[in-house]
Amino acid sequence: MNACRGCGMPNLQRVLDLGQVPAADDFPRMTDPIRDDEISHFLAMDMCTECGLAQLADDDTTLAEPRGIEPQALEEQAAEAVRRVRESGRLRGATVREYGSPHGGTWLPLLAEHGFTPYDGPADIVIDSLGIMHDPDQRAAFAERAAATAPDGLLLLHFHTLSTIVRLAQWNALRHGHFAYYSAAALIRLLDAAGMRAVEAWTFDLYGGTVLLAAVHGRGIPGGSVQRVVVDEAGAVDPSAVRGLQHAADDHARSLRTWLEDETRSGHRVYAYGAASRAVALFHLAGIDRTLVTAVADAAPGKQGRRMPGTDVPIISPEELVSADPDRVVLTLPDLLPEVRRRYPALAGRWRVDGPGAWSPSRRERLDAR
Repeated sequence: MNACRGCGMPNLQRVLDLGQVPAADDFPRMTDPIRDDEISHFLAMDMCTECGLAQLADDDTTLAEPRGIEPQALEEQAAEAVRRVRESGRLRGATVREYGSPHGGTWLPLLAEHGFTPYDGPADIVIDSLGIMHDPDQRAAFAERAAATAPDGLLLLHFHTLSTIVRLAQWNALRHGHFAYYSAAALIRLLDAAGMRAVEAWTFDLYGGTVLLAAVHGRGIPGGSVQRVVVDEAGAVDPSAVRGLQHAADDHARSLRTWLEDETRSGHRVYAYGAASRAVALFHLAGIDRTLVTAVADAAPGKQGRRMPGTDVPIISPEELVSADPDRVVLTLPDLLPEVRRRYPALAGRWRVDGPGAWSPSRRERLDAR
C-alpha cells in the first residue's frame, strides 16, 4: 500500500511485520490438505506519520470473515454503553441505523427499549460497534457514516484502542480484514475530514480497553472527555511505541511453543478454546500442530468440523471439549474467561489464559494455579 487509508498521504512507516501467515478468515474443512498457498499472505501494520492512523499494510485475502457468536462480555458492554449514553442526555430522537460487525451482536434491541426504530435513511442515532475497522477505504467509510447521521443526529463509534493494543502488547489484534487501528487523535482527524466533531467519550474494560465516541455534525474543539482520552493515550500511540509490538509477537510465539512442549513432555493433553482470528497468526508463528494442541473448541457452528488455518488442528464443539476431559485448555480470548468458567464447570482449574507474556517461566506457576 502506497497511501494512507485515512488521509491519502504517502507518509507510511512499517511498525509490525509478521511475514507470511494464513488468512485469518479462511477455516478449511478438516479433510482439506494444507496447501503451500494457504500460508502465503503477508501481514503487516503501517502507521501514517501525517494523521497517525495505524493500518493494515495490504490484504490479498478475499473471503469474508465468519460471523462469530457474540460473547457475553460484548453483550454486557453494549448494554452498559447504551445506559451511559442515555444518562448523558444524548440519546435523543426516534430512528436508529446500525453498521454491523462480523464480530457478532447488535445494539438494535437495546435501542428499541428506548423507542428507537430502525431506519435506512439519515437516522437520529447511528451505531458502529467494531465495524468501521473492516472497511479498506477509511476516508470513504467515515464519510458514509456521516451521511447516514441526521443533521441533528448522533454517531456512536465503538473501537478497540491502539493505546490498549500497545500497552497490553496485543500484537495479534493485527489481522487480515482489520484495516484500521485507532487512537482517539487519529479518529478525531477522520471525523473532522467527514465534517463531524467528537463531543464525548466513554471508556470500557472490554478487550483490555475500548472507547465509545460520540460525534455530531460540524467542526470545532472536541469535548472535554474526548480530550482526556487523547491525553491519556499520549506516548503510547507514537510509531516508536507501536514498534514494540514486534518484540511482543516474537516473544509470545516462542514462549507459547516452549510451554506447549513442556506440557507435552509431561504427558498433559492440551486443547484450546476459541478458534479466533487473533489465534491464527499465533498458531502459525509458534508452529502449533496436533502434537501440541489436540483440538480447538469454538461455539460457532460454522467453524466446527473445520481446522485452524495453516495447521492440522481440528475445530470441535464445546461439548466435545468437555467430553475429551483435557488436562489443559488454552483460552485464546481472555474476555471469555468468566463466561466459559460458568458454562463449563467440569473444566475448572484447567484454563490457561493466553496473552503476551502469559507463557514466560515467571508466570507459569501463577497461571497453573488458576
